[in-house]
Amino acid sequence: MARPKKNIKSIKSIQVNVRFTVDQFLLVSDSAHSLGIETTEYIRRKSAGRPMPRTQINNTDRAVFVELSRIGNNLNQITKKVHIGAHSLIQLQVQLVELKNALDFIKSKILGDDSKTD
Repeated sequence: MARPKKNIKSIKSIQVNVRFTVDQFLLVSDSAHSLGIETTEYIRRKSAGRPMPRTQINNTDRAVFVELSRIGNNLNQITKKVHIGAHSLIQLQVQLVELKNALDFIKSKILGDDSKTD
């Protein structure tokens, strides 16, 4: 059985040639591939104002984002307690050192470095 014919409006019959500088093409191409679509589809969607697919986040990046969110939440709690005078300076110093260690760990994961660097 033959494939059903496409609707005339959905047939891509017009071709447009566009020239890019190398930098422009790399930017467009990288943007497309980071979204998991072809460069031509990216250009079509951008030019028509259509929505782009959501970016895919791998599990390592997701874990880093979750940890950064936790650190931000902890920092907000510390800030609130400082403003109302609820913590002693020693307690604040301990919490800030813990946050710095967590940030150093995340930095090493992002940079792909197994050793801690200051």
